[in-house]
Amino acid sequence: MANHASAEKRARQSEKRKVHNKYYARTTRNAIKALRNTTDKTAAEALLPKVSSMLDKLAKTNVIHDNKASNLKSGIAAYVNKLA
Repeated sequence: MANHASAEKRARQSEKRKVHNKYYARTTRNAIKALRNTTDKTAAEALLPKVSSMLDKLAKTNVIHDNKASNLKSGIAAYVNKLA
């Protein structure tokens, strides 16, 4: 348990931030799964910018690493381009 007021506040902030980050990371993962399960090229092309933006926002706020975001974006872009 924290012994100082500042440490208690830091613990509260960390917990609040953890819940916030978890929500956005989970939402983005679900969007990626939805995109990868799409077999229609037009629907996938419509989802691609939204999912890419979500990944960029997670990387910008250090929820995920920049390289991980780039790798995921590359993978979903390749998937969309491969669709017939």
